[in-house]
This record gives sequence, structure tokens and C-alpha cells, in this order.
Amino acid sequence: MRRTWLLLATLTPPGILQAQAGPVAPQPAVTLSLAEALQQARANNPQFLQQRNNANTARWALRNAWGGLLPQASLSGGLDYTGSGEANFGQGFVRPTSAVMGSSYTAGLQWNLDGSRLLAPSAERANLRATDEEITNQDNSLRFSVTTQYLAALQAAAQVQVSRQQVERQQIFLDLANAKYRVGQGTLVEVRQAEVQKAQADVALLRALQVENEAKLELFRLMGVVPPVEVERVMLSDSFPLAEPAFQLDELIRLAGEQNPALRALELRRRAASLGVKQAKSAYLPSLFFRAGWSGFTQQQTDDGLLLRQALGSAQGSAASCFTTDSIRTGAGLAPIGNCYATAGLDPSGTQLLPSVRRSVLEANDKFPFEFTRQPFSASLTISLPLFTGFGRSLRLQRAREAEQDAEEGARDQALRVRTDVTARFLALQTAFKAIGVQAQSREAARDQLRLAQDRYRLGSGTALEVADAQNAVTRAEGDYVNAVYDYHKTLAALEAALGRPLRP
Repeated sequence: MRRTWLLLATLTPPGILQAQAGPVAPQPAVTLSLAEALQQARANNPQFLQQRNNANTARWALRNAWGGLLPQASLSGGLDYTGSGEANFGQGFVRPTSAVMGSSYTAGLQWNLDGSRLLAPSAERANLRATDEEITNQDNSLRFSVTTQYLAALQAAAQVQVSRQQVERQQIFLDLANAKYRVGQGTLVEVRQAEVQKAQADVALLRALQVENEAKLELFRLMGVVPPVEVERVMLSDSFPLAEPAFQLDELIRLAGEQNPALRALELRRRAASLGVKQAKSAYLPSLFFRAGWSGFTQQQTDDGLLLRQALGSAQGSAASCFTTDSIRTGAGLAPIGNCYATAGLDPSGTQLLPSVRRSVLEANDKFPFEFTRQPFSASLTISLPLFTGFGRSLRLQRAREAEQDAEEGARDQALRVRTDVTARFLALQTAFKAIGVQAQSREAARDQLRLAQDRYRLGSGTALEVADAQNAVTRAEGDYVNAVYDYHKTLAALEAALGRPLRP
């Protein structure tokens, strides 16, 4: 017995033992708190950003509904061109035409009012509020997902520590088996068994490290970012203390009914659907339509020579008519009209237009594109009462009523779902807290069992198999305790998600 205790006192030094205990944890380069993870997720999570983008469309829909109550203004303009050719008036009368360029403008106001337009702002306001609540619900879901994954990563890190402790125990057991074998108090079978147990513990530690790294990677995916350093060097800094739940179920159900964003969004959608029914009914009421407008045009012939020839021909015709009238007046003893050529705008020879007339003809043609000829102002007011338009209005009304009923049933279903979720998670939270106490007792019992087995093995009254079984029992008990603790925290996070608000400070 003396030789045995001397050998135990000269076992492997602590530094070498730590080097043999499995992979050494890397020094953390970045710490990440839950608040920082939530902040990054709200700023970068793709699904949350997609949902948040809907708010802009909903706001513009509300502005558009208000704009539907205002008059609509429009301004249009155009250019046209007609090529040169001949105009045939029938009976062999053909007149050459010049190419013509034209422009026009139209400015108008329109104002259309009916029941649907009057109710549209209220409906779109309800839709906007529903969209905001849906964004809040997405934020609530994101907070639950990130918190749960943060807890899963902490849980995996705690399991890594459990695996490291198991590696250390197995190393101590292996050193003890070697020491007893060297002094002839143990067998080679016990040494080989200890080596197998140590190798299994090393593999379990490697797998636990892999689970931890994958949990952190999933956390960064939910945050919508890439890890800033190797994921092995990221340390989660938050801790979650245990406290016995002191919540009241009735109070939790009341809070969920008031604050659950998914339920509130469906209630607002139901209000919008009710307004949709009123909008459909308004199709049976009169509508008002007002219209006012201003317009103008220009026309300009491109062939000035043809235009002057036509003006000359018209002036010569007027002069000939003047000479005929003068002959009649002279025959009747009346005074003649005077100089018919000058009156018609011709020179004394009657073969050319006067320069002033020529200039006025050309100036009158020079209007394109902005010398508009204005048309008279026009306005109209119409009141319309549809009597029979087929069954389209009845169909729209029926669809609106069905949408309202669907929205009501959807809100009722969500209310039942929220009540059920809150009740179930409240009960699960109580069970999870009680399980922690049971697992703590089991862990202490397993530790006592291991100490007894190790003492018996050192004294030679126990076997290596007893020690191995006790070590495995401790590992399971410690792992179960870790799982119980983080199951409690995850259940509390699920209860917060069902309420739509945090319960922890």
C-alpha cells in the first residue's frame, strides 16, 4: 500500500497532464453579447429586411389614398406633320396643298369622388398599421431565433467543458492504471481499457467542439453577417442566471392578448377587411365627376410660295368682285367704291401683293411650334348613379364579405393559438425548472459515485470497470444538467416570443 501511494504522488505533472487532455481551447479574439447579436441581426438579417421594406410600400399606399381625394392635373402636348399633295373636292376641282406642321397642348383638371375613394384612406391606414405590426412580429421572431441560437451556442460551449473534464478524468485514470501496472498491482487489460476510454473521450471532445462551432456559425447566419475572425476565437460573453419562475398564467394570457404582434396585425387586417365591405357597398351610391380644360394649337405651311400664290389668287378674286360691284353701282348712279386693287391688297398693276400684305401673310403663317391659338375654356360636372351594371358589384361585395369573414376567423384562430402557446410554454417552463433540480441531484450523486469508485480502485478493492462506468455516469449527469439549464432558458425565450415582449431585464 505504501508503494502505491508513492506512485500516485509521482504521477504526471499538471502541465503535461493538461497537454494530454485533448485540444486546448483557443484564446478568444472577439466577444459577442446577446444585445450585439440582436443589433446586428436587425441591421443585416435578410428576411427581416425584406419584411421591413414592406413599410415603404404601405406608406405610399396611404399617400395614394389621400391623393385620390384631390383633383388630378394633366398637361400634354404634341406635334404633327402632313405632307404636300392635292386636295380633290370633286367635279374635277383639284387644289394643291402645302406640307403642314402643327403643334398642340391640352391642360386639364379632373376630380372623381365616390364612396370607395372616400373610405380608401381609412382602409390603407389600417393596412399600414397592420404592416407595422407584422414587422414587429418579424422582429419578435428574429429576437426569439437569435436568442435561442445564442443559448444553443452557450449550451454547446458548456458541453465542451463537460467533455474536457471527462478527458481530464480519463487521463488521470489512464495514468493511475499505468502506475498500478508498473508496480504489479494492475493488469495490462486495465491499462488498455483506460486507453480506450481516453480515446473515446478525446473523440467526444472533438465532436463537442464541432457542435459548438456549428452553433456559432448558425448564430452568425441569423445575424446576417460573416464571422469577423475564425469562429473558434469568438466567445459569447452573456450569462443567464437561474431564477424560479414567478409568473401568473392569467396575467401572461392577458399580456399576450394585448401585445402579441401577430395577433394585433390580424386584428388590423380584419378592420381593413371591414372597410373593404363598405367600399364595395359604396358602388351602389352616386359618384361625382368634374372636368375642366384648356387647349391650343398651331398650324404652319412649309411652302411659302404656294401660300403667297393662294393669297394672290384670293386677292385677285376680291379685286374682280370689287370691279363688278363698282360697275353695278355706277350704273345705278352711285359713287364707286374706290381703288379695288388697293382695297384687295394688290399693287396698281393687280399682279402682285402689296409688301405689307405679303409680310402679314408670312407672319400669320409663322406660328409653329409655340404661337398657339387658344381654344375656349371648357368645364363639365357629372353626377352618375349606376342602376344596373350586370352582377359585378354584387360579386365584389360578396368577395369583400368573404375576406372580412376570413380575417375574423384568422384573428380568432391566432388568439386561440396564442393562448395555447402561452399556456403550454408556461407549463413547460415550470417543468424545466423542476428538471434542473432533479438533474442537479443526479449530478451530485454521480460525482459521489465516481469518488467512491476512484477511492476503491486506488485501494485495490475496486475494478477499472467500476471507475469507467462511474466516469461515464458523471459525464451523462453533467451533460444532462447542462441541457436542463439551457432548456429552461430556451423555454423562457419561447414564452417571451408567444407574449411578444421580453420577460427578463
